[in-house]
Amino acid sequence: MFFSPRRFGALALASASLIALVPPALAQDAERMEEVVEAEADAGTFMGAVLIAQGDEILLDKAWGSADLEWDVDNTTLTKFRIGSVTKQFTSVGIFLLAEQGKLDVDGPISAYLEDTPDAWSAITVRQLMQHTAGLPNVTSLDGFGRLSVQPISQDELIATFRDLPLEFEPGSAFKYSNSGYVLLSRIVEQVSGQSLSAFYKENFFGPLGMRETALDDSARIVPRRADGYSPGEGGVINAGYVYMGIPTGAGALYSTTADLHKWNRALFGGKILSEESLNAFLTPTPFDAFDEDNYTHGVLKDVADDDVYYWHGGGIQGFNAWLGYHPERQTTVAVLANLNGGAAAKIGSQIMTLVRGGEVVLASEREIADITADLSDYTGVYALAPTFKITIFVEGDKLMGQATGQSANQLFPESEDMFFLKVVDAQIRFERGDDGAVQSLTLFQGGQEIPGVKE
Repeated sequence: MFFSPRRFGALALASASLIALVPPALAQDAERMEEVVEAEADAGTFMGAVLIAQGDEILLDKAWGSADLEWDVDNTTLTKFRIGSVTKQFTSVGIFLLAEQGKLDVDGPISAYLEDTPDAWSAITVRQLMQHTAGLPNVTSLDGFGRLSVQPISQDELIATFRDLPLEFEPGSAFKYSNSGYVLLSRIVEQVSGQSLSAFYKENFFGPLGMRETALDDSARIVPRRADGYSPGEGGVINAGYVYMGIPTGAGALYSTTADLHKWNRALFGGKILSEESLNAFLTPTPFDAFDEDNYTHGVLKDVADDDVYYWHGGGIQGFNAWLGYHPERQTTVAVLANLNGGAAAKIGSQIMTLVRGGEVVLASEREIADITADLSDYTGVYALAPTFKITIFVEGDKLMGQATGQSANQLFPESEDMFFLKVVDAQIRFERGDDGAVQSLTLFQGGQEIPGVKE
């Protein structure tokens, strides 16, 4: 079956003082929102919890599947899930908070806050770490990281794995997602605050906001109501691989609940953590178009469609996926936490946010085969979505078929002119034509992602 190349590593507003007029409650859409989640749960692609709230009104707060399959323990709304890279916004907000306190300059060199930095890092600023524009190689993509991730190594040992590697580009000249930057930001928070990252989070965020179910995870500690993590396997669901949780730190080591993440959104976007100036700075994107139409700010992404804005970030770590979004105008939180790896959390989150925006969502079970006039041979060819991931489109009898790299071929069914869908998995393909009418590219829609592919 098709799958989308992952954009995130393993470890996806108006001003604070502005009181927006909240549109009528979304309660009338809550049933449809739940149907979106149910579709993934029924398909076996989602286990976890989902919370949707408008202001302080909870529209949906429910859990699906198992926290522990071996003991048949159900997930509940109190279950704690690892949230992966959703952690990054906590680290960035911490940096801005320290800047407000006059303890650091976000546009200052990181060498002012870190000891013994290599010469290659001399031009890197704190902001560039937050925005993934520093040029640091991504530590989680390095050869051998898989073996390293299960070892109880120190942060110094982790930093040493990328400290002396050449930068991938001049700092500030491009965007490339890198967990390495947030490893360094974690160290900067500790150096500047004089506290451990865990203590800093607790004193400045979790304690004051009443986020009692959120903390940096510890692989050895007994954590009540912490879910086990799972991954899809050839014969069904399997236990996810182990990761030493001392490694991700402020790049991806938090666990939380959907209710705590709602508290976080209400406080952050409600101006209870940062000043109006700092919050606006936090929500200002990079000068680069990151992730296609989405723009990376400082730990969250800004999604804009027809002047309608929401902010979000996803996360993935062994056995867990997370998605947290906030729509400022409607003051709406969407929190999706999953303990089964895959694209379901991102898909659910983005689909629910489509409904929040007033859009429509068509579920896989609701798609109907359409009659089209196009010649199926128009679509044939090889489309490259990534250097090592391609989709070959070909005609077999009267059927249009698609075969992704390393996977079996599956039939594509027409939904409309140039739009097709699969039945074996919830995915769509839209073919794009040039001015001459010939098909030049496609876009794969799967797991909440849109991945373009150019015809070779």
